[in-house]
Amino acid sequence: MGIRLRQIAMVVADIRRVVEDLQHVFGLEVAHIDPGVEVFGLENRILPVGSQFLEVLTPIREDTAGGRYMARRGGDTGYMVICQTDDHPGFKARVRQLGIRSAWERDGGTYSLLQLHPKDTGGSFLEVDWAQGWDDPAGPWPPAGDHWQEHVRTHIVRAITAAEIQSPTPEPLAERWAAILGLPVERGPSGEPTIRLENADVRFVLPPDGRPEGLGGIDLEAADAATALARAAERGLPVEGRTVLIGGMRFRLVAGGRQA
Repeated sequence: MGIRLRQIAMVVADIRRVVEDLQHVFGLEVAHIDPGVEVFGLENRILPVGSQFLEVLTPIREDTAGGRYMARRGGDTGYMVICQTDDHPGFKARVRQLGIRSAWERDGGTYSLLQLHPKDTGGSFLEVDWAQGWDDPAGPWPPAGDHWQEHVRTHIVRAITAAEIQSPTPEPLAERWAAILGLPVERGPSGEPTIRLENADVRFVLPPDGRPEGLGGIDLEAADAATALARAAERGLPVEGRTVLIGGMRFRLVAGGRQA
């Protein structure tokens, strides 16, 4: 069974400002606004990063799952790790065997979705979907609309190479996600428990910022880190080394692909 990282979602209070920050700092474009998320009391923007995506969400009514998650995390935050598999029935069979509940699921002829209940996964929302065209990493991805490829801009960042989940108990959380994904726990460069997907890592770390358990940040493969860091400073965004804080998430600029 293949599993790759396809999309990262964040939920924020001021979607206009956060999207403008992402566009200005990383040279990204909005490819799609999905009216379907309104049923969950949310509004979104989808920005391609190579053949992967950043989704920025904001609550548009009271008492939404996204709003409650923001309250638990203390403000703007990373929200979902969304993967793509080539064997959705096999993945669903495994999570059922593990007794993990779904928060939302849908099966279709060209796209199927399974969002797992965060109380059963821990860490953050974890979603694993299937879309027709697995053999092409830049193939169809319905959440991004029909023409997302026209909006790909890779002159500053090229790909999402890691998602970072922070937790006071990273080891057991990594083991839980590994069981769900059917992959082993390995070790990252600093010894942190890490799950290696086909195109990216999911690493589990102690909270570096004092915030509760959740999706704390991502790594971006940088084509021009200097420009990104300079633009972040121009906008008054917090910058530490090669990491920029936008929308409650750490965006770490890395050279080349995933870290060895």
